Amino acid sequence: MCQHQPPCPTADSADREAARLVAHHPEQGWSLLCNGVLLFEDTGELLPDGQIIAPHRPVRIVTAA
Repeated sequence: MCQHQPPCPTADSADREAARLVAHHPEQGWSLLCNGVLLFEDTGELLPDGQIIAPHRPVRIVTAA
């Protein structure tokens, strides 16, 4: 699917969100990545094979000073 050099990460890679944007619709809350992944503003994902990835927000780690 990807024609970029170097190629974007595939939809089944751990770093799939690093692929280039093909379409961006912030008013609708989603973006389409070059690898076919639909990325939603709540950080959920829909993979090309229909697999759903639940929203995953970074965990903030607080350390004592």
